[in-house]
Amino acid sequence: MAEHNDTNRETVERTTIVETDRGGGGGVWAVVLLIIVLLALAYIFRDSLGLGGGDTEISVPDKIEVNVN
Repeated sequence: MAEHNDTNRETVERTTIVETDRGGGGGVWAVVLLIIVLLALAYIFRDSLGLGGGDTEISVPDKIEVNVN
């Protein structure tokens, strides 16, 4: 059987570099784009959503009868 000899192994150091300078702004643009799309869809479907249509009629009676007993 082979013996395990740790003295013959060399130590290898590794360094991992993570760059964060680029990117990171994509989430902000995604939120802005999502808000714009939602506002556009609300504008397109505003009649079916009940968000202000041109069919609103207000009628005020000329005379109100009040009975006091």
